[in-house]
Amino acid sequence: MARVVLIGLPGAGKSAVARALGAHYGVAWVDTDEEVATREGASPGDLIRTRGEAAFRDLESHALELALARDVIVATGGGVVERASNRDALRSAPTVWLDAPDEVLLARVGEGDRPLLGDDPARALARLRRRRRGWYEEVARIRVAATGTLDEVVAAVVDGMMLA
Repeated sequence: MARVVLIGLPGAGKSAVARALGAHYGVAWVDTDEEVATREGASPGDLIRTRGEAAFRDLESHALELALARDVIVATGGGVVERASNRDALRSAPTVWLDAPDEVLLARVGEGDRPLLGDDPARALARLRRRRRGWYEEVARIRVAATGTLDEVVAAVVDGMMLA
């Protein structure tokens, strides 16, 4: 079973924190978006645009299932909580919600390939937060403010998981 699973909105730092946690614990880390991209030969953004969000969510769910079965740190895509089956799996995993204010997230995502943020990223991110917040709260054992340095965020995750 996965050591730690990171969830949160786009720009929360899930991949960077997963990489650092992997180094801390001396285990591998996986990013479900990267797993999907490698397997499908296309980025998540391209997959969403060409096959649709529902098809991407199918691929994401499969990647999550495979990742949860391994002794690794898992960085998920922000929308992994959109599916009830994924939420069920995340509830039984050591799941951490990385959260930051929208203005911090928007600065981090910049001009990245984020089709779900569309032409008005601030409005789209606010909408995603409203939609997903309850699901993040539902599945996470702890919520960590992802606003400090990478080392500070990793320390907060490690400390929080010891207390959870």
